[in-house]
Amino acid sequence: MDVETLHPAALETRDLVSWRHMTAAQPAFGSPLMGPDFAQAVGAVRPDARVAIWRRDGRAVGFLAHHLRPGGLARPIGAPLSDYHALVAAEPFDARAALAEAGLGALRFRGLVDPLGMFAEAASTAHEAYVIALEDGADAYLEALRAQSAKRFKNYRRLEHKIEREVGALSVVAPDHDQAAFDQIIAWKREQLTRTGMHDFLAPAWTSQLMRNLFAAREGDFQGLMITLRIDGRMVAGHFGVREGAVYHPWIASTDPEMGAFSIGQLFLIKAIAAMPNLGLTTYDLGPGHDHYKAPYALQRRRIGEGTLTAAGPSGWRVRLGEGAWRVAGASGGPLVGRVRRRFETISDVELTLGGRVRGMAVAVAGKARRSGAASEG
Repeated sequence: MDVETLHPAALETRDLVSWRHMTAAQPAFGSPLMGPDFAQAVGAVRPDARVAIWRRDGRAVGFLAHHLRPGGLARPIGAPLSDYHALVAAEPFDARAALAEAGLGALRFRGLVDPLGMFAEAASTAHEAYVIALEDGADAYLEALRAQSAKRFKNYRRLEHKIEREVGALSVVAPDHDQAAFDQIIAWKREQLTRTGMHDFLAPAWTSQLMRNLFAAREGDFQGLMITLRIDGRMVAGHFGVREGAVYHPWIASTDPEMGAFSIGQLFLIKAIAAMPNLGLTTYDLGPGHDHYKAPYALQRRRIGEGTLTAAGPSGWRVRLGEGAWRVAGASGGPLVGRVRRRFETISDVELTLGGRVRGMAVAVAGKARRSGAASEG
């Protein structure tokens, strides 16, 4: 095979058509995060965005959107926002050899979708992602949820009545194009990240600009989508993310801290599911993580992989040495090493400068110390 690597903005029409055809032909690739539009959106704010294209007899057979970081290590494009990523291909081929052909030492992934089995030897850990998929409409879906947990939904009805009695009437705005509401959702999320000791992935200029660009988009199948829950016009919860056609993938879930006692985030999801048909949505893909929040609403699961695929031959030797060091550290340090690595990788994904990565780790260490001190005092 021949391979070409270019910036997403340089993709030709024939490649856009081929890529979209591959995602449409394989249901597992049916996410806004795995198509060329997301790659181009990230490319608009990241000069280091790249797409490797493998061709056989001049015909594109695979696309890998990525960022090339120090040491020849490729990371999924848009990480950590790329909850799903893949080597989108029309047919299986030797992925290790393909990475070497593209001049990559390895691909480090945390949300790999691999329906063709090209990464089977590298996906060392499997995770579940949560998907709301309407097959018979929103009413039927909500009824299935009620049947699964009648007590939970009875409590939600009581909670909704309590809010309406004591605070005001609930309503959903979908889509919501209110700039002030968008700014508030981002601010609430950043406050939450700081409070819980997570890295603020919304602080770097590129993530902030990407969010603003998508929120401003109003045309085409691929654009940002914000859904909000309001009480007498006042926003109390919302989701913001990206949609492509009938599939929505929210990134930001925020709630008004003053409404914490009302489990407003849980009520939001019920209202959002009911609003899906009017938005033309059939899939509300919640992604991985936060199982306690997402699992009760998702009747479907998606399996994704975490691991590292090293390139064949000399290209992968350096990375294999690093992976071996992590395995040795994990054998002696246990789960703590895994947590440290994931935190380091999240910071490395989002922070593009050495200074940013150093500051991120310093904040992480300081935050851990504060939380440990608070716990011991309690």
